[in-house]
Amino acid sequence: MLRIFFAVLTGLFGAALLHLVIILSLPHFTGKDAATRVEAEGDLNNFYLLGDQYDEAGLANGDPFLRTAVCSFDVEDAPVHFTAKGNVPFWSIAIYDSASNEVFSMNDRTSVGGALDVLAGSPIQLTDLRKNLPQELQQAILVEMARPDGYAVLRTLAPQASFDEAARNFLTEAGCEQFAAR
Repeated sequence: MLRIFFAVLTGLFGAALLHLVIILSLPHFTGKDAATRVEAEGDLNNFYLLGDQYDEAGLANGDPFLRTAVCSFDVEDAPVHFTAKGNVPFWSIAIYDSASNEVFSMNDRTSVGGALDVLAGSPIQLTDLRKNLPQELQQAILVEMARPDGYAVLRTLAPQASFDEAARNFLTEAGCEQFAAR
């Protein structure tokens, strides 16, 4: 009787574990993960402002007090420089790799002078840059990417309708461009 109980218990535990693995790996196999959706927004190295309704890629801005923009990028050929500045009450950026692991995040309170200035690159690219850091990167935060491709999510606060124009300008003027050392 005890053997049957342990066999049933082992079977139930194994089935639960198998179902959990299948459910967690499903986005990877269906192409519906966050990285794939951000890539579907458009070209690399360009921030795309998300609307209130779901777009063709399946992304939307779900918070009425935040404005959100996303950018898909690849650091294989060159690092990517994230920049933004403007008069907004709050902003934050999160950088993810292609497996949707958060690599880096910050907000305006932890930035230099309230401006976004982050350079993401491979460890080799950043080591080379550190040897002779260009003047325009003296204040930049350097972020190492273990994987070459990823995406960034930039958000800003618009608590009232009067903040909406500044928030949208901040996001549309934000940079997500490959950095070419001069």
